[in-house]
Amino acid sequence: MRETTRLTSKETAAWLLKRDGFLVLTHSRPDGDTLGCAAGLCAGLRKIGKVAYILENPETTDRYLEYVAPYLAPADFEPQVVVTVDTADVGIFQKNAGPYASRVDLSIDHHASYTGYAAYSCVDVSKAACGEVVYAVLLALGDDLISPEVALPLYVALATDTGCFVYANVTADTLEVASALIRAGADHRRVNKKLFRTKTRGRMALDGALFSGLRFYQDGQIAVALVTQELMTRTGVTENDLDDIATIPNQAEGVRVGIVVKELETGDCKVSVRTAMDVDANAICQQFGGGGHPMAAGCVVEMGPEATAEVLVKAAERQLEK
Repeated sequence: MRETTRLTSKETAAWLLKRDGFLVLTHSRPDGDTLGCAAGLCAGLRKIGKVAYILENPETTDRYLEYVAPYLAPADFEPQVVVTVDTADVGIFQKNAGPYASRVDLSIDHHASYTGYAAYSCVDVSKAACGEVVYAVLLALGDDLISPEVALPLYVALATDTGCFVYANVTADTLEVASALIRAGADHRRVNKKLFRTKTRGRMALDGALFSGLRFYQDGQIAVALVTQELMTRTGVTENDLDDIATIPNQAEGVRVGIVVKELETGDCKVSVRTAMDVDANAICQQFGGGGHPMAAGCVVEMGPEATAEVLVKAAERQLEK
């Protein structure tokens, strides 16, 4: 692991100005924050005359494709500079990023679990979304840089990583940035309707099954939802339907640790942990090679759903005792 040089947002802006030929990478199972950051950064860099593309992520769902489509790199593009956004560790690089894993020049992130794999890094763990960090960098490049094309994907980044501004990670700064993006032309009404107030019938059926099937432990302090392949088939959902599913267990009164175990096609399980402010989700997931934020973290466990649920509950119980 090479040593990273930490940069402020202003220093990162100056660093970007001196370079060209950017390729932006996102993380595996990409969410709105990593994809919105990638699109917003590319839009901003292009606005100042730079060549900037996003490496197509094969796991991007239809919900987010429209935001990244204008910036996808052609197959023959040879980058001069490789940048990652919202990606704390090489272990969660997008599946086709292997050729770039050892040559990341800059990482822009907001995770406390960032491992310092890039030559340079701009990491601000006080921000609710990586989109806030990208916004600060682009603003440092010029006040007039936040055009509607830049503002829209950055708004997507902020909105999705905060549950449309209802999670505990939201700060006054988050709301101020969101306001600035709306003033700059981000169509927040359309984004909010599409991403937060529209569900397929399959997702509605899945939600009903998960709510009725929640498992509770430690007098209701821990709640677990299992999303098996069989349940997905029965309700007719796809990956496009699974956004924000990690929040379901925590909606039950008294829950301090909410765990969603999603069975993958490989038989392994993706785990999402959401916690109350006094319980460290990151510490729970780090026991299984994952990580994230103090109140929102994830990991992949090489077990089936029942066994995964069992070991995660035990890890959560240990964390509750601290």
